[in-house]
Amino acid sequence: MRATVVIPTYNEVANIAKLIERILGVAPNMNILVVDDNSPDATGTVVSRIAQINTNVNLLSRDKKEGLGPAYVAGFKKVTSDDKFTHIVMMDADFSHNPSALPAMLEKAKYHDVVVGSRYVRGGATEGWEFWRRILSWGGNLYARTITGLPVHDCTGGFNVINVKKLRQIDFDRMDASGYAFILELKFMLAKAGATFVEVPILFRNRTGGESKMSSHIIREGILAPWKMRFLN
Repeated sequence: MRATVVIPTYNEVANIAKLIERILGVAPNMNILVVDDNSPDATGTVVSRIAQINTNVNLLSRDKKEGLGPAYVAGFKKVTSDDKFTHIVMMDADFSHNPSALPAMLEKAKYHDVVVGSRYVRGGATEGWEFWRRILSWGGNLYARTITGLPVHDCTGGFNVINVKKLRQIDFDRMDASGYAFILELKFMLAKAGATFVEVPILFRNRTGGESKMSSHIIREGILAPWKMRFLN
């Protein structure tokens, strides 16, 4: 198994160097691809300096901020074009996803196409969220799962390991979600492609630095996306 962690970034200078260090601390041979949307806070510059001294770290610089979905698609296309990689890890840049969960998730990835780091199976949890946000997230996942029929409890969770062979079956050009609905859309398309899923409990922590990327557009997109997937796919 040879995996690459794909990390989209926009203004994550407060987190990215520490996150790369933590990932390599638990998985020293891991490859890391940071996809930066022209962050004005010099996130890309920090990653570029790290890449100069560690060949396992790479930077994909994009011209402008287009959202989570397009950033992931750019990273996926780069990684899937290289035959040496067998798996892609999706991971947030803000320490919401603890790198210490990687070994267990990678072990499960030997037997399943998609490993979902899940907040909503036994042993999973969220930390640092207000009660209303927990209810909104849990209800949103129930809403998405009911409409789309996805075989997982955490439809929108962004900590995932995906088999590259299965990912190559996805037509990225058909994907148009820009925010967190992209993750739901990706899992839906993987399920349609016959991917096998397993969920691993994780503790999701509220970001430790930087600013949240949540917006009204992302919320609206998340409400409409499940219906679009159900009736247009």
